[in-house]
Amino acid sequence: MKNTLIAPSVLAADFANLQRDIEMINNSDADWFHVDIMDGVFVPNISFGMPVLEAITKHAKKTIDVHLMIIDPDRYISTFKKLGTDVLTVHYEACTHLHRTLQAIKAEGMKAGVALNPHTSIDLLEDIIQDIDLVCIMSVNPGFGGQSFIENTYTKVKKLKALIKRKNASTLIEIDGGVTDKNARQLVDAGADVLVAGNFVFRAQNPIETIKDLKKIVD
Repeated sequence: MKNTLIAPSVLAADFANLQRDIEMINNSDADWFHVDIMDGVFVPNISFGMPVLEAITKHAKKTIDVHLMIIDPDRYISTFKKLGTDVLTVHYEACTHLHRTLQAIKAEGMKAGVALNPHTSIDLLEDIIQDIDLVCIMSVNPGFGGQSFIENTYTKVKKLKALIKRKNASTLIEIDGGVTDKNARQLVDAGADVLVAGNFVFRAQNPIETIKDLKKIVD
């Protein structure tokens, strides 16, 4: 049976009670911590930087999945490794030399991910899919939490899954944005392996139960 991974997005946590929320994820059925780093340039918002990530990794006991929504990510690859990152995802739209960037991430011992904005075609990954450990399909426009899910995502996931199979790659498919109990099963059926859930988890009355229920739906 397929084990779909659930990655709560720390961007939706209560920053005044960050350690409490990190411990909640540690104690839940969640598989990964998803951490969004935004620079206010690539996306119109600023999230948090290195000191907060360092605080998260100090307490987190699960895989750290860092999603860089920044320009010129190459400058920080070794820094993110030092801060405890396990999976480092860069945006296709932010990388002039994507292959080189992926090689640099892997050279640091991290898994290399590529994120695609809603308008970016799957076809652009044709020549590089075998070098990618994870593709993060943005199912909302990047930069803000709490947006509505873009329905075209299902088609993109199916198309990406077909490309991965055709190229005999082992790339995971991650979905980021607007994931809830209403679309999780459909996403997994389309081919998704990792579901990022932000507001759906952290705004719930009982986040641990919400994560547990999400796992039941997708497995």
